[in-house]
Amino acid sequence: MTIDLPNDAAAGRRYAYKASLIGSAHQFELTEQGLSWQVGGKSGVWPYADIAKISLSYRPVSMQSRRFRADIENANRQRIAILSTSWQTVALMAPQDRDYRTFITQLHRRIEKAGNKVALIGGVKPGVYAAGIALLVLVAVAISGLLIRAIATAEWAGGLFLLGFAALFGWQIGGFVWRNRPRAYTSDHLPEALLP
Repeated sequence: MTIDLPNDAAAGRRYAYKASLIGSAHQFELTEQGLSWQVGGKSGVWPYADIAKISLSYRPVSMQSRRFRADIENANRQRIAILSTSWQTVALMAPQDRDYRTFITQLHRRIEKAGNKVALIGGVKPGVYAAGIALLVLVAVAISGLLIRAIATAEWAGGLFLLGFAALFGWQIGGFVWRNRPRAYTSDHLPEALLP
């Protein structure tokens, strides 16, 4: 199922995605009054001056390795999430890179124009990031130990397997860790690593 939006979606005013196969699309619009949203049976308009925090992150899933997420929180600590992908079928999650990027960029511009001092955070929380780095170090030590043992016992096939596994693991997890490094950013310099 394709989500049809009017022509002004190309200008970045509207954005919609399906978070799951079951249920309606999550719809967002940048209006003069603020960020208008409709998620399931709930809807509302958050004035740009009431938006307190935007968190951008990279959140890949098995069906879509290039998935980005924006978590928006208002002054009342209510939250909504905007994803860069939309479910199409049971086996297909379609990227909406251009529309997502345009909408998020326009949202930042409107918040800045409203003169709001919003917390702009990129990546994951520092504690989660530190735990991820610790896990990476632990895996690297374990693989190094197994590789040394494989070389010492002349298990060349096992050594090649470990090298291949380390390369794949480093490529997949390394990209996630690199993109999600905790950082603050400004509305005129959005982090490229956290946008499609």
